[in-house]
Amino acid sequence: MDDGAPHPYSHAGMILEQPATLAVAPDVALESRLAVPAGAPAGVVICHPHPLYGGDMDNPVVVRVQEVCAGLGLATLRFNFRGVGGSGGAHGGGLAEQDDARAALDALAKATGARPLAIAGYSFGAWVAALVGCHDARVGALALIAPPLALYDFDAVGGKPVPTLAVAGSADPYCPASDFQRFTARFAWVTSAVIEGADHFFFGKLYPLGEAVGGWARGWIAGGGRSRASE
Repeated sequence: MDDGAPHPYSHAGMILEQPATLAVAPDVALESRLAVPAGAPAGVVICHPHPLYGGDMDNPVVVRVQEVCAGLGLATLRFNFRGVGGSGGAHGGGLAEQDDARAALDALAKATGARPLAIAGYSFGAWVAALVGCHDARVGALALIAPPLALYDFDAVGGKPVPTLAVAGSADPYCPASDFQRFTARFAWVTSAVIEGADHFFFGKLYPLGEAVGGWARGWIAGGGRSRASE
């Protein structure tokens, strides 16, 4: 699905992801994949696209984000929302999925200690990441990949002045170019990236997507993982 460009990230420090179970409620447990390399400076939770339309943690975009962040030495946690794959429960319309994302942040915080945290999401996952990340003091950075601005409200970003990446394809019908331009222009802390020729699924465009995510992650790490609000 990628365009065959060489991979610029070092895999020397990467470790294999391990299966982990996230307890959200007495009757809901989520399956996830966790990687915590020694000396990781920070950790990133990654949220997948819409559960009712085939989204899961093995989506190529989600995997690409995990690979890039792990290649930079970050701890990572990707998970299946409730009702997806081996995760218990049923789809909650976006509200219950926010509990899932909070449980993922809790698990990564516990696994990494006091290290800074970020949350990334793709499509529906970007909306959940924005809602959860913008109301969690532990989150010092956001990555919103193909945010479906035509479908969901992302105004929560206005209350969280932290290093934020917003990246979309130029041919994404769920994130129209005019909406994307207006959204990213509203907030000085949002870095925008447009992947030319990419649609909502980034077919053949995973490499430039990874470049954008890598630039965001490196900038956040270089800043010590601190949010502007904490400085």
